[in-house]
Amino acid sequence: MEFPHLVLGVISLFLYVGVEVIAADSIISYGASQGIALTTAKYFATGTMIAMIIGYIIGIITIPKYMKQENALRISAVVGVVFSLLAIVTSGFVSLAFVALLGLANSLMWPAIWPMALADLGRFTKAASSLMVMGIAGGAVLPLIYGALAERWNSQDAYWIMLPCYLFILYFAILGYKIRKA
Repeated sequence: MEFPHLVLGVISLFLYVGVEVIAADSIISYGASQGIALTTAKYFATGTMIAMIIGYIIGIITIPKYMKQENALRISAVVGVVFSLLAIVTSGFVSLAFVALLGLANSLMWPAIWPMALADLGRFTKAASSLMVMGIAGGAVLPLIYGALAERWNSQDAYWIMLPCYLFILYFAILGYKIRKA
C-alpha cells in the first residue's frame, strides 16, 4: 500500500486481461446470439487476433518515438469504451465487428500498464512484478461475471461489464499512475 500507483496498476491489469478474454472468448457465441451462423461467426475471432496484431505493429512503430506509453494507454482505453458502446447499441454483423475490433483497443494495454505501475519502485520492483502477474487472474474472473450477466440479461447487454473496466483503465492512464505516497 506504500505504492498506490502499483495497486491501481494491478487493478488495471486485472481489468484489462478480463476484458481481453471476454472479447476473444465470447465472440463466436455472441455472433450466434445475433443470428449469425457459427461457421461465419468463427471468422470474427480471427478478426480479433488480426486487430491485436495490427495494434502491436502500431505500438512497435510509434512507441516511444512518436507516442508515450501513457498516451497509448489513454487512446486504447477510449477506443475500448467507444467500441464497447458501439457493440452494445448496434446489432448483427456491425455489433460483432466492434467486439472483434476490441482486439485493437486491447493490444497496447499490457505493455503500457506494466511500466507505468512499476515506475519508481526501486528495490521493490521484483515483488511488485509478482503482484502484477497476479492481475492476470482477471482473465478468469471477469468472463465468469460476463457469463452470469449473459444468462441473466442477454449476451449483448452483458458487454456493459466492459465499460467500467475501460473507464478505470482510462483513469489509471490519466491520473492513477501519477499517485505516489506523500
